[in-house]
Amino acid sequence: MSALPAETRRELRALRGADLVVGIPSFHNAATIGYVVQQAAEGARRFLGVRTVVVNADGGSTDGTPEAAASVPVPAGVAVLCTPYQGIPGKGSAVRAVLEATQILGARACVTLDADLRSVAPWWVERLAGPVLAGQADYVTPLYLRHKYDGTITNTLAYPMTRALYGLRVRQPIGGDFGLSAAAVARLLPKPVWESDVARFGIDIWMTTTAICEGLRVAQARLGPKVHDAKDPAASLGPMFQQVVGTLFSLLAVYPSRWRQVRGSQPTPEVGDPVEGEPEPVHITVPSLLQRFGEGFEAHGAMWQRVLGPDVYERLVRAREVGPAGELTERVWARGVYDFAVAFHREDMDPDAVLAALVPLYFGRVAAFAHHAEALDSRGVEALVECQAEAFEEEKPRLLAAWDRG
Repeated sequence: MSALPAETRRELRALRGADLVVGIPSFHNAATIGYVVQQAAEGARRFLGVRTVVVNADGGSTDGTPEAAASVPVPAGVAVLCTPYQGIPGKGSAVRAVLEATQILGARACVTLDADLRSVAPWWVERLAGPVLAGQADYVTPLYLRHKYDGTITNTLAYPMTRALYGLRVRQPIGGDFGLSAAAVARLLPKPVWESDVARFGIDIWMTTTAICEGLRVAQARLGPKVHDAKDPAASLGPMFQQVVGTLFSLLAVYPSRWRQVRGSQPTPEVGDPVEGEPEPVHITVPSLLQRFGEGFEAHGAMWQRVLGPDVYERLVRAREVGPAGELTERVWARGVYDFAVAFHREDMDPDAVLAALVPLYFGRVAAFAHHAEALDSRGVEALVECQAEAFEEEKPRLLAAWDRG
């Protein structure tokens, strides 16, 4: 089934000949989407000068989000099309609708932008789409300046594990704002994943991993500070962690011939001059993180003993008594994540239960990261993130050995 209603497909066919699609997935983003549409439209005309269709793929908002998007005045050569998407509720289904629109229009490039962005500027579109339109890249990821407590899933897991597995340093593999070529769209759309968690919050890590593993040319666009509706991980984790990490883990079984032969990592080409600026502060509630970590022993202690090696489990026991800052280190965390990644694929384990048991460990690791980052500036925090990534690379033999044991 298509992610686009039949009426939308007819409207798109009438707009064929566009060069660029800017897709904006949304759900209850009436307060911000108009600004995103305005900046995207201005960027497409001012910096690229190409025929553009802005596609707002909405998940059934009742706050006037599509109306807010449709009411924005746009320059000549830009059309705005608001449509509901069909399929599993989630960002992935919205992105699928945008990719389908790109194919129907015959566009050469596609950009996706999050609907809650408050820092997006017209030149963002040029940096994400420009390398694609110039034939220099197939998949462009964002390279943001983020507050040290923003993007904790990225910093502690998605970036270091993606880097260690596939050998490419893609700093924001789940950043939300991407540029894709027509070739990338054609590669992604036929994949049989759109009825899975990829259709929810797993879409970004799935696209990035698929692009790397299937030989698409990857680049990073320097976009400066990212200002959006950031959330305290202790209060607002929701299903995102399990869907992102579940997708990351599941892809181990899709591309084993790729990740098993990779050693070390290489930098990814970067687009644009560095951008100065300071992101908005993001609040993090360390006592709540510590509480949730401690509660993990009661809810998941048996699973931890079953999944984790003794070297990791013993450190968790000590962390319960003295706090995770000195025990749940970069290296211990990397070992634990790899143990959970293997358990996720065991026939005698429930993958959902495995992911649920990993969540309190994640809270503990974020609390440890926050402790060490508290007095550091952005440069110092980035060094911490790099240490985490290096630990995942150095501990990768643990994953290889466990995977080979079956």
